[in-house]
Amino acid sequence: MALAAFADKKYKLASSDKFDDYMKALGVSFVTRQVGNNVSPVVHLTVDGDKYTLTSTSTFKTSTISFKLGEPFEQETPDGRKVKATIVLEGDNTLVETQEGAKTTKIVREFSANEIKMVLTVDNIVCTRIYKLQE
Repeated sequence: MALAAFADKKYKLASSDKFDDYMKALGVSFVTRQVGNNVSPVVHLTVDGDKYTLTSTSTFKTSTISFKLGEPFEQETPDGRKVKATIVLEGDNTLVETQEGAKTTKIVREFSANEIKMVLTVDNIVCTRIYKLQE
């Protein structure tokens, strides 16, 4: 199933493991971490030709990134860091994002019929967040 099959669907955060540790490793402030740990964002992917847009919406903040596969772009992360990011497609359903800034982070988003499994890695910390399809 191609990635476009998962476009225009909304996925809400259902579980999160080690997100606080992940944010702490990136130097995110205590207050921002508290907010980050207590919101359940909804992720939405759109595809327009070769342009992809990922939007994450929560009561705290909406962040949007638009990109073309394999092309580096400047990104401001939801916690305000400025990074250079590149996103590639692995297989039919997995977006792999590398962010280069003060620290290099890797974000793997694996799309399936009912969920997005998001694995975030920085240093030796691996955070897993599961987003479930909203009907």
